[in-house]
Amino acid sequence: MMTPHNSLVGKQFSVAAADYVTSTVHAEGPDLRRIAEVAAAHAPRRALDLGCGGGHVAYALAPHCGEVIASDLSAEMTAAVAAEAARRGLGNIHTVTAPAEALGFPDQSFDLLASRFTVHHWRDAAAGLREARRVLRQGAPALFADVIAPDLAAADTHLQAAELLRDPSHGRDYRLGEWRTMLEQSGFMITAITPGRLRMDFAEWTARMRTTPERVAAIRALQTLASDEVAHHFAIEADGSFTIDTALIEAC
Repeated sequence: MMTPHNSLVGKQFSVAAADYVTSTVHAEGPDLRRIAEVAAAHAPRRALDLGCGGGHVAYALAPHCGEVIASDLSAEMTAAVAAEAARRGLGNIHTVTAPAEALGFPDQSFDLLASRFTVHHWRDAAAGLREARRVLRQGAPALFADVIAPDLAAADTHLQAAELLRDPSHGRDYRLGEWRTMLEQSGFMITAITPGRLRMDFAEWTARMRTTPERVAAIRALQTLASDEVAHHFAIEADGSFTIDTALIEAC
């Protein structure tokens, strides 16, 4: 029997919810600080953390917003975020369980939208971005942060293969050109793009997703077989740790 993609995503993240709440990689970063800066400048009445994961965007938004909705496909993830928000005393954070492609909010419900390291898991990224455009007030800021696939085909293939071995619910890390097209076709106007690089500790990266020893070995084999150009691009280290491209895309 085939497993629908959204069910696979939910299954993968249901067991990892607590780890994403405490993940240092997800809890820090200049992109997260920039999201908070934009929120502070706009003081939105209502903001959406779309695909909230461990809730770090919601926690960053909360001091600057009247209300923050943290939405995610995984009920276990939203429960973990609700618990952490309560522990931090952030009473203006509320959670909703829904896929990005079918949000249950009326048109133009939000005055700010942020989505961080989640789009690469969506079943239909273009549909999710159209939903994001629909629920966001015209002219309001939207911020999207994610892993960016390299333009070099061999490096792109290497990244997608490693991601899929680590996490069977992986969809695609999109190239920057693909991001531009999807956002523009969804009705967004891009106002700024800030590129970045992010080092992934291999042991932590695989442990967070409960990657089996067999699949860990397969990823290490891919790294060993990588061309010099690919290995250089990802700065693959002796223990398997590597560095990926990221971007924070600001739009309205």
